[in-house]
Amino acid sequence: MLGALILYMVYDDFDFSQFWGELRNMNLFWFAVSTFFGVMSHVLRGWRWKLSLAPLGYNPSSAVCVNSVYIAYAANLVLPRVGEVSRCVILDRHERVPFAHSLGTLVMERMLDTLMVLLITLVAVAMQWPVFCKFINEAGVEVPGGDMLSSPRGLTVILLSMLAVAILLFLFIRKLAIWKKIKSFISRFMEGLLSLRKMKNGWLFLIETVGIWFCYFMQFYLCFFCFDFSSDLSVAAALLLFVGGSIAVVVPTPNGAGPWHYVIMSIMVLYGVTKTDAGTFALIVHSTQTLLVALLGLYGIAALQLRNVRRKKREL
Repeated sequence: MLGALILYMVYDDFDFSQFWGELRNMNLFWFAVSTFFGVMSHVLRGWRWKLSLAPLGYNPSSAVCVNSVYIAYAANLVLPRVGEVSRCVILDRHERVPFAHSLGTLVMERMLDTLMVLLITLVAVAMQWPVFCKFINEAGVEVPGGDMLSSPRGLTVILLSMLAVAILLFLFIRKLAIWKKIKSFISRFMEGLLSLRKMKNGWLFLIETVGIWFCYFMQFYLCFFCFDFSSDLSVAAALLLFVGGSIAVVVPTPNGAGPWHYVIMSIMVLYGVTKTDAGTFALIVHSTQTLLVALLGLYGIAALQLRNVRRKKREL
């Protein structure tokens, strides 16, 4: 609902006749190359996950890891943030990897991905500082409760309140009969989280991490060449747009729908692209990339089902 509301607000006065025209005339070669990088980002993420599980003594199938990534991203379209849980469930069901262990490795991966976003953001902002400042000023960004957070007394009150709630929650859970199960889950979770320390092929993990984000960027950047109005935008401009879009998808809407469109349109206008062209670009790119995620998810489900059928035939 939130995504639909924001999309309505962004495209309330949009002329959709140009959208269909640009969709028919878009350069399909660059779109195909962009799609290739989009698929590879998922494949690399699946391979990296398998690598992070090796220190824990697990060697799941590469195909299962990759297909679980396909399904996870498609699941996020239905219910944002449920994808990570579905990945762990799939690996538990098909490869007997404990849920807590796989979840710990996912949290570790997300921490590294967050670090990558921060590094890319620093580079993009440094390269495009004037445009970034203009975007922030025009967006009128304000932090809710900013006065409270800026006051030492207010910040202390907030931190102490959070600490008190955490202690009460801990004492309550400790009284429950499931405390031992929770402790076991936390222990396995921490093992998964710290699996990177025991990794023998850390260099390969690093290469795959960089490769994932390179593919993400190329999937987005190559879309510029699909349209005449965006083909002249620089790599630096693409980097700032990419960072803005990556941050926008944090909002819990399907694939960042709504916030992503707003950010991309707002920044493209600062580079001289008309509002209509920017809206067309955002709508086409987001729609086609979301369709790709959905199709890969369906493929992943079919592939795992076929794998189960073949395994049952071998067991007969």
